[in-house]
Amino acid sequence: MADIPLTHLAGDGVEVRSAGSASADTVNPAVVEAMSEVGIDVSGETPKVLTTEAVRASDVVITMGCGDTCPVFPGKTYLDWKLDDPAGQGVDAVRPIRDEIEHRIRTLLADLDTQARA
Repeated sequence: MADIPLTHLAGDGVEVRSAGSASADTVNPAVVEAMSEVGIDVSGETPKVLTTEAVRASDVVITMGCGDTCPVFPGKTYLDWKLDDPAGQGVDAVRPIRDEIEHRIRTLLADLDTQARA
């Protein structure tokens, strides 16, 4: 649920890879509806499984509770965002998760911009 808003907000400045340690077969319909409410269409997206190669190729790795199942490599920046899991939730429960993800994305982009200027 974070990759599309990150891509939307960062534009070409960030290459986004999204995957989960235990991906579902389809995107949660409540997530599709909640994202649609803010003008982001995720209806054509398909969940992807996290690979070691994706983590190795990344500079910043954001996890959302994947624990020991996520590969860890030296030199990467790891952020674990503790958020409620939208799986099985209705749109009313997904909206605050969506909004918190957007807030964290905006903060991350501002921090990365500050680091790049330093």
